[in-house]
Amino acid sequence: MYATPHSAPRRPLRSILLALVAALLPLLAASALTVPAAAAGEPARASARQRAVPAAALTEVTNFGTNPSNLRMYLYVPESVTPEPAVVVAVHWCTGSGPDMYNGTEYDTLADRYGFIVLYPSVTRSSKCFDVSSPQALRRGGGSDPVGIKSMIDWVARTYGADTGRIFATGISSGAMMTNVLLGDYPDVFAAGAAFSGVPFGCFATTDGSEWNSACSGGTVTRTPKEWGDLVRGAHPGYTGPRPRMQIWHGTQDDVLRYPNFGEQVKQWTDVQGVSRTPAATDTPQSGWTRTRYGGTGDRAPVEAISLQGVGHNLYTQGMASRVLTFFGLDGSGPAPQPQPGACKVAASVNAWNTGLTATVTVTNTGSATVSGWKLGFTLPAGQTVTGGWGATYTPSSGSVTATNVSYNGTIAPGASVSIGYQAGHGGDTAAPAAFTLNGTACAAG
Repeated sequence: MYATPHSAPRRPLRSILLALVAALLPLLAASALTVPAAAAGEPARASARQRAVPAAALTEVTNFGTNPSNLRMYLYVPESVTPEPAVVVAVHWCTGSGPDMYNGTEYDTLADRYGFIVLYPSVTRSSKCFDVSSPQALRRGGGSDPVGIKSMIDWVARTYGADTGRIFATGISSGAMMTNVLLGDYPDVFAAGAAFSGVPFGCFATTDGSEWNSACSGGTVTRTPKEWGDLVRGAHPGYTGPRPRMQIWHGTQDDVLRYPNFGEQVKQWTDVQGVSRTPAATDTPQSGWTRTRYGGTGDRAPVEAISLQGVGHNLYTQGMASRVLTFFGLDGSGPAPQPQPGACKVAASVNAWNTGLTATVTVTNTGSATVSGWKLGFTLPAGQTVTGGWGATYTPSSGSVTATNVSYNGTIAPGASVSIGYQAGHGGDTAAPAAFTLNGTACAAG
């Protein structure tokens, strides 16, 4: 267990002086050979980080920072932890604990393979459920469980030099609800989340101190996409940066958190991401599963939703964590930092008139390899229809559109850009698309 050292018993003054002299002599001799800490090499720093907690063992960390609801923190650091590792926050279900989540999922063995760190928050209140209902929990810095979890993340980032651009959350049941809450409260902290059998952000909200919301659990709370999205945006007012991607899992026979919550989460996160609720892709990765992707067709679409036919509340099984890592982008071979969305950057502008508009789109290759042949995916706002274009072919003309290179601009060198554009009719919404993918990889806005 990581803990603040306790004070040692007092010793006689003579013994203290002798010990001090004995300690100073080797330090003075070594001072000419050592370098200041700020100038020490990265391998030395990485080695010190690896000693913060025992490797390849679930370890409780105490004194990690602000913790208003008295959560406990458990950490798994693999032997092969990478420099600047990614962090996966794995959140347990009601009646469970951090150690239960560790024992009941395979994130630790996947961390051994890929080199990331797994953080397991653990509830101490009697219900062993996370607070996803109080006004304090549903706003940034509000003083409940999300604050303690954010402190845990900060401790890991300081101690292991974690990559703050690769912080992820996943959870089951109550943990899935907390995943929704964390991504709403701290959109600048998390890159993506995966929620198994959860409910939308704010669906469980209560004002009477109750932890349970029967209307939400029963699937009778429905809102428009914008209303759901406004709840998320209201958790961190004024935030205008990128939003975390979301993967949603739910069984059609869930009798604890009813299946309508699946569709309500899709409404919420497509609105937050600013993408169409018309799927960009639909497939069946396994018998009885229906997977829909929104705002993109690749493994890292802005929103991915998996519906499991005939499956109840306890849907999580071995193998699903690997699919989560694929969505997160952490499943590359070997323990090394993995490339993340952002190897491309897209800027879009619109010039509109009464019933039409023209849009200019500039795609920049921010990666280190040349792109040879490209498809740019994006979703047009409702009511817009492409009537013509240049620099690419556009199909279909509305909804989730793919722009494919033409013969003269199919290659984009590292650091180079290509500009394309299109004409479109509109029914009143003249906005530019809010998200783009290049050959299935999500692009940064720019």
